[in-house]
Amino acid sequence: MDDRFTPRPVAGWFMAAAIFSLLFMGLGCVALVMHGMTDPAKLPLDQRVLLEAEPQWALTASAFGFVTGLIGALLLVLRRKEAERALLISSAGMLVWLAGMFATPAFRDLLTTDQIAVLFVVGALSWTIFWFARHSRQRGWLR
Repeated sequence: MDDRFTPRPVAGWFMAAAIFSLLFMGLGCVALVMHGMTDPAKLPLDQRVLLEAEPQWALTASAFGFVTGLIGALLLVLRRKEAERALLISSAGMLVWLAGMFATPAFRDLLTTDQIAVLFVVGALSWTIFWFARHSRQRGWLR
């Protein structure tokens, strides 16, 4: 019999990981607000061109991903099963955002290696948080 997914006591590290998830998604929401409030006229030319080249639909997907991720992470802290679904939707939004960044040549060609690395780290962390919620549900840690 496969007992990998039988209910188990909540791991001691669960709450720390859930709070980290909440902080990460909250930081993403703060970054989006700052991005939205940025006045392009006050930026250096290279950053202004990058900001203006960013596709609006990809930015919307990012906002959708971070906001649903924040909700999902809050549900994870509260140990609710709905966290898994919200974080799956968040990961899908992040995937659309990443695809938009790389599918738009006018934007992609302006990115530095460090910026590309940050995009991939954000995408990987979003997926990892979803995986954590899925793992937690399978272990019976979510109600």
